[in-house]
Amino acid sequence: MGIMNPQIQTVDFNEQPFLAIWEVTQACDLACVHCRAAAQPLRHPMELTTEEGKDLIDQIAAMNVPVFVLTGGDPIKRPDLFELIAHARKVGVRVSLTPSATPLLTREIVFRLKEAGLARLAVSLDGASAQTHDAFRGMAGSFARTFDAILWANEAGLPVQINTTFSRRNLGEMDAIAELVESLRITLWSVFFLVPTGRGKLDDLLNAEEFEQVFARIYRLSKTASFDIKTTEAQHYRRYMLQQRVAERKAGALAGPAPEKMADSIGRAPRGLNDGKGFVFISHTGEVYPSGFLPLAAGNIRRQPLSAIYRESPLFTRLRDTSMLEGKCGACEFKEICGGSRARAFALTGNPSAEEPCCSYIPRGYIQPMAVQRPATLHVLQSA
Repeated sequence: MGIMNPQIQTVDFNEQPFLAIWEVTQACDLACVHCRAAAQPLRHPMELTTEEGKDLIDQIAAMNVPVFVLTGGDPIKRPDLFELIAHARKVGVRVSLTPSATPLLTREIVFRLKEAGLARLAVSLDGASAQTHDAFRGMAGSFARTFDAILWANEAGLPVQINTTFSRRNLGEMDAIAELVESLRITLWSVFFLVPTGRGKLDDLLNAEEFEQVFARIYRLSKTASFDIKTTEAQHYRRYMLQQRVAERKAGALAGPAPEKMADSIGRAPRGLNDGKGFVFISHTGEVYPSGFLPLAAGNIRRQPLSAIYRESPLFTRLRDTSMLEGKCGACEFKEICGGSRARAFALTGNPSAEEPCCSYIPRGYIQPMAVQRPATLHVLQSA
């Protein structure tokens, strides 16, 4: 079984995040159709410096954040990447990395990442074929490079995470993608659900019923897989899991033995994690957001400590207050473990407290107001 980090059970979301993500750069050679960052070819001149990055890592260590992710853009575009990872290891911070599958990601780089102290490598797989995946990523050869990276990481003894973003572009390959993921030697499958921000388009967003279809597939797989499965921006998957387990108990279904999981030093988040609630995102220029998908800044680490922004900013404290939830989410008996995607609510309504737009569940006793048409425009800026 995976090794559970003892810090996880004691995380107080009002005091510290469970997960902190630092966007070390927005530079990237890919042009992914769903990219929340709308990444650019060149590094920004106002990126956090090496010393500022090390100071941020020291703050992460002081806050005892269990999971720290370096993302981008493409983190490999930063020449000080190995120095930053080594510093994190020195101060006791376990680091995951999400590089882009480009020619910059070589076998030598993977082994250097392992040597520097990286705890997990996360690569993206957004199609069951090169045609679908490479179209998603905007670069021919990205599909093959992803499998090379997995092979090299396995060879180096570096735990692997697969990230898959489901949207209307690849929903038809859901079963084939799941079968492909099953065939790989990984520790975690992280299933992302599109938030239409950055390059992500409203037309690619799944509807509530399609969310439930994906939930059903990954729930079935979770019972037999040799790896863990988590969702990102699908907080209502927790509601789905509880409903299925209650239904199975009522039907007298006996749970079989849990499948043996790949060993992993990074544990799973407790229930209730949400944008700004156990989750914090630091941009390449030091701006602090509730998540990478919710583009409302609460401060900048160049002016304030990360801990003060996370604990005291009005935006973060509001997002952690479930009494502020509106619509179905406010009335839902699952709101403490779910709460709906605050990022998706904001993207579609301009209100981060609005109800989750892609949830089919009607809370007990809740009377729905007159149906409102889904907006044709978004409340967040998008690139062409």
